[in-house]
Amino acid sequence: MDTSRGTLVTGEIYHIYSKSIAEFVIFNNDVEYSRMKETMLYYQTERQHVNFAKFIETEVKQEAGGEKLVDIICYCPMPTHLHLTLKQLKDKGISNFMRHVLESYTHYFNTKHNRKGPLWENRFRRVLVKTDEQLLHLTRYIHLNPATAYLVNKPEEWAYSSYMEYLSSDKPKICAYSEVLDIKPVSYKIFVEDRVSYQRDLAKIKSLILD
Repeated sequence: MDTSRGTLVTGEIYHIYSKSIAEFVIFNNDVEYSRMKETMLYYQTERQHVNFAKFIETEVKQEAGGEKLVDIICYCPMPTHLHLTLKQLKDKGISNFMRHVLESYTHYFNTKHNRKGPLWENRFRRVLVKTDEQLLHLTRYIHLNPATAYLVNKPEEWAYSSYMEYLSSDKPKICAYSEVLDIKPVSYKIFVEDRVSYQRDLAKIKSLILD
């Protein structure tokens, strides 16, 4: 179960955070980061028209068919944790999506590394995003995570987040942010990479940060 109280409300947007047990590194290379992205895309839908094995073999990744549980607004996997912003489209959509994603990745990771036992500290933590301004600042916080952790110098150097989806119309997208955010790539890039403003505005989303 998620570790926050109360029912997740259909139609609302949440910051979702999952952390590995004892800060265990759960993403070690390009293949593992890609696997999480494929897993998220696949389990967005309630009933898949193709099985996962066949899905991951296709060169062009598209939704696997069926009714969507969630919209992914933005995402950023890090070596020991996963940040998501999700809009719930069906009752229990986020809970079901996260259960499938985390269990599927655990099975994959444990098989690959000849490991047993749980991988995640808990299923997930969450907090409601209440305003459009909070949502915009939250996407920046999530996209800046790799740079803030000194994994890269600039957020665009982190190939595993949704940041480049926000900056390039040619980039294949799994995020559905256009209906909730008016993103203009040039101004958004300035907004994200303005470190001074980021630090000042961090207080606006302090209650949304789940580290």
